[in-house]
Formats: sequence, C-alpha cells, structure tokens
Amino acid sequence: MRILGLSAFYHDSAAALVEGGRIVAAAQEERFTRKRHDSDYPANAIACCLERAGITLDEVDRVAFYDKPFLKFERLLETCVAFAPRGFRSFRMAVPIWIKEKLFQKGLLRRKLRALAPDLDWESRLLFAEHHQSHAASAFYPSPFRDAVVLTMDGVGEWATTSVAIGHGNELEMVREIHFPHSLGLLYSAFTYYTGFKVNSGEYKVMGLAPYGEPKYLRTILDHLIDLKPDGTFRLNLDCFAYCTGLTMTNGKFDALFGGPPRGPDEPLTQRHMDLAASAQAVIEEAVLRLTRSLRVETGIPNLCLAGGVALNCVANGKVLRDDHFDDVWVQPAAGDAGGALGAALTASHRLFGEPRPSVSCWSNGGVAQSNGGTIQSSGGAAQPRHSRESGNPSASPSACGEDAMHGAFLGPAFSMDQVRRALDAAGAHYETLADNALIDTTAEALAAGQAVGWFQGRMEFGPRALGNRSILGDARSPTMQKTLNLKVKHRESFRPFAPSVLREDVGDWFALDRDSPYMLLTASVKQSRCKPPAEAQDALFGIDRLNVARSDIPAVTHVDYSARVQTVHRETNPRYHALLEAFKARTGCPVIVNTSFNVRGEPIVCTPADAFGCFMGTDLDCLAIGNCFLRKVEQDPSLKREYAESFEPD
Repeated sequence: MRILGLSAFYHDSAAALVEGGRIVAAAQEERFTRKRHDSDYPANAIACCLERAGITLDEVDRVAFYDKPFLKFERLLETCVAFAPRGFRSFRMAVPIWIKEKLFQKGLLRRKLRALAPDLDWESRLLFAEHHQSHAASAFYPSPFRDAVVLTMDGVGEWATTSVAIGHGNELEMVREIHFPHSLGLLYSAFTYYTGFKVNSGEYKVMGLAPYGEPKYLRTILDHLIDLKPDGTFRLNLDCFAYCTGLTMTNGKFDALFGGPPRGPDEPLTQRHMDLAASAQAVIEEAVLRLTRSLRVETGIPNLCLAGGVALNCVANGKVLRDDHFDDVWVQPAAGDAGGALGAALTASHRLFGEPRPSVSCWSNGGVAQSNGGTIQSSGGAAQPRHSRESGNPSASPSACGEDAMHGAFLGPAFSMDQVRRALDAAGAHYETLADNALIDTTAEALAAGQAVGWFQGRMEFGPRALGNRSILGDARSPTMQKTLNLKVKHRESFRPFAPSVLREDVGDWFALDRDSPYMLLTASVKQSRCKPPAEAQDALFGIDRLNVARSDIPAVTHVDYSARVQTVHRETNPRYHALLEAFKARTGCPVIVNTSFNVRGEPIVCTPADAFGCFMGTDLDCLAIGNCFLRKVEQDPSLKREYAESFEPD
C-alpha cells in the first residue's frame, strides 16, 4: 500500500511517501520554492516524491495529513474566551485567516488532490492524524527499536505541547499529554524573541549563543516563569507571556524580570543576552532531563525516541544520552513539522493498515496495529492520562544495532550527470568532469589546502541538517575556518558554531562519544587529548571575545565550551562522503572536516544543480564538487558573480 503524507499551512510544509511500510521519499517544500519555512501546499514536494517512486497520484492508496485543523481552531476559540477581553486583538486578526484558509483545509486538500487525480474518491482516501501522533510515529517507526518510550516536545500541536507514547512493534499508543498554553517550546521561543531572533527560526541561535554566557537568570526563570516539578511536568506563569493574547511572545512583566525590553534584531548582542540564552538553555535541559528520568523509572523501557521541535536541541539530547537513564536514544532527523508528513504516512501504514515495519537486523517485526482511541481534552498544565494501557509495561527491547529506516535521511531528489552538465552549461560554468577517485582526491586536496568547498552529491537530505549531500565543507584544523565560513560564505553571525563530520570508526578517538550520531543531533565534548590547555589570558575573556581562541586540534568545530555537534559518517549510508573523509585523513592524519549546510543566511538548503552554482558564485566558496563535475572559482567568468546573500530575508 502507498501512503502519501503531508504537512502544510503552518510552517515547514513537506511531503513523504511510504510504500509497503518502507520510506521511499520525503522532501520539504522550501527547497523547491526557495522560500524559507514555506507553509504553502507542498505541490513541489509531492511531485518529487511521486517522481522518485515512478508513479502518479492515481496510484497512491491514501493521503494522510499531519494534524486536525478543527481541533486547532477549537484551541484558538477556547484560548480567546479564556483570556477575554485581552485576546480580542489577536482573535480579530486570526479568525479571518482561519475561516478563509485554515478551517476548511479538508476541502482545500481535496481540491488540490482532485486536480491531479480527478477520478479518485478523495472523501474516503484523505486521512487526518493528530499532530503529536504524527511526531511520535515519525520517531518510533523508523527507529531501530522494537520497544521504546516516545517523548514529543514542541510549541503546540492541536492542544498538546508535550506528549508521551509507548511503542511496541507496530503499536504506538499515546498515553499522556501536557496541554497549551503550557509549553517548553513556547518558553524557549519566548527567549528567542526576547534576545532578538525570529520565532520558529532562530531557536538554534539561542542554543549556539548559550555557551558564551552564564545561566545567571536560571533562578529567576524557575521562580517566576515555570513551575517545574521533580518528574519534569510543568506549568508556565502566563502573566509574563503574551502569546495567548497578543502578537508578541512576551510582555512588560517579562521585561521587568529581565531588566529591559526585547533586543531589536539589528541591535548588538551583549553579555546580558548571552546570559539569557544560557539560562533558557539550562532550564530546557533540566526539564528534559527530569522528564526522561521519570519516564525511564515509570516504564522500565530502556530505549527513548524523541521528536518535535525541542528534539532539535542537540545539547539537551547529548545530556540525555550521557545521563545514562536510557540505554539508547534515537532522534528523528526531521523532528519539526516537516517530519509530521512522514509520521502521518507511517501512522496510516503501520497502525491503520497493519503493514509490518521494515526488518532491522537486531529485532523481528512487531504485531498488527490497533486503532487509536481517545479524544483530546481541555487545556491544562499537568500531564494528563490519554489512553489506558491493558498489558502493562512492555518488556525491554534488545539493544539498538545502529540501523534505522531513514536511509541516512537521504530521501529527496537526485540528479543525473546529464542533468548536472546541462545546468552548468546553461549557467555558463567552467568545469572539469572527473572519475570517482579523481573527484575524491581533488576535493580532499582542496580541503587540505584550506579551501572552502561546496559539496553537492546524491539525494537531498530530509530535515534541517545537511549531512554530506548538500554541504559546505572545510578543514576542521584551521583556526580561521569558522570565521571565514560564517562571515564570507554563510553571511551570518560570527558566534554560530559548525558541526564536525567524522568517520564513524574514528569518532571515539576525537570526541567523548563512541556511538552512532549520523544526524548531527547529539553534542559531545572534544576528546581531552585533542584539547589545548587554556592560557591564562583566556580566563579573562568574556562573550564573543572567546570566539577566536583555538581550543583543540580541530578549532573550527570546537565550540567555546569544548563541545561539538557530531555527525558520524558511515560507509553504508553515504559511501562517497565516507571516501572523501578517508582521503582527507590519508593526507592530514585527521578524519574530521567542517560540515555546514549549503546555503547562505535566510536561504533554504540548495536543491538543484542551478541552486548550487548560484550559491557558489554568490559567496566566497573556492570550489564546487557537483556530481563528478569540479569547479574552481578562479576559473569562472567574473561577470557571473552575483550579490546573492541580499536575495534572502535574514532568518
């Protein structure tokens, strides 16, 4: 059975195709439209998935949408009534949009689908999952675990902001929720807004800024903003937030707590902002640790899956792993709303139609799915029972074998060499076509010489991270590479850290980590033997001044707290990228390179060869390896250079 999953109309629209329980393709709409976080109907992503499978929409058995619009509208109405009259302004602005565009999404989806497949009965073929159910399914079903606790944390779905599910084989039962307006995701977004970054886009900047500060406001947050219980459940003090009643995240009471108004996006970052970021990060980490510890004790299940936007906080994820309450942790690489499209399709495939999960070598397939009962309840801060469990705690699963069903997250479009050459010829590019080994050797030589390289290979990644197919690469040993990539290539803030790609077989020699981390969703400390002892002068530095201090043998990927967001590279899932790292290691003795997404600030990751060449000519990248074609900037027509970064709205 073929199931097409969709997410749309809020942010990060996407499509995913599942066939016979196996993931065939998945892509985000922003990659095709070049509009960051595009929320429109994902027509291009749908076309990509169908093309990958070699089918038309007529050959799809069901289409599954990732949430339930009527429940979201119910939340909007109840919130406005609960906070009346303060919520009238936001209500007045939101309701016309809902009535025109969002409330009747079922009809809109049917019309869009009928335009491609007019002879099908879309009344019966169109399904709707709940938002957190989709997130949970996206994490559990592709994971390597037969049994797992699934923790989903985000801003808000229909009502749920934090939820717990229990997965066993094909079964996935939602058991507990915390409801809007009490939300860890919205708490973090409030600090994103307050420190001058864009909500639903800049949260990772807060995470990157946090190590430059001290958690001086931790006690203030715990005393005045969030009532955090020992088991991780929580309630927010809504008197200090405006997201229920206004058009901003915070209000005057919040400002008074932290000594002033929100930072404007163009105002300089001060030590105070860094301390605020550190404090917000510390609260999130503490909440997540309390939740995961209590879930392990309560369920006895040794494996944990994470999804939802908060699961993209790789620092918190790393602390959960090192906490050792769970034997293993697996995070959905497309943990945000885009991954909801995949989760909706997997929910229909495995739960509704009972299709078996793809076999993973360390465990056998589970049983037949059962229908999901229960209805969403009214809002509240305490964790609320959702469904009863008839059979008690499932037995602990076998240890993970390091495999999963995401295919390395390489689920998007790929381009043939003919397509690559046609695109480069049309753009007026100068290039040479190399054999496989020559391409690897030439790229490794460029990296070892300190050059910044655009790397465009194979299928595009699904999710927010570039994992070695749509990447900008550099030498991790270079003390200037971080600044060069941030300011001259990415055109973004200087404090933003970069991730290391490392050969899986060498990760334990360079980082305090000896396990798979293929999706760049775990942080770990650089191995002590690779670190440089801090000079006395470094102790006197604060904030951004600490940026230019070389802390290890791989300074370009070592953050100010000696951590790194590690990506392990596996020969099985990405043989070409693995070969490049091997070639770089053979030349330098170092199996680590810088890997950042192939885009500039505010731009979606490149999708097509034309996108890649445009970004190459609009930045200070030195080289571009695209398929087997290799391009050097010095050989390009200078008239093709373009003012590129200004084409995109800052994120």
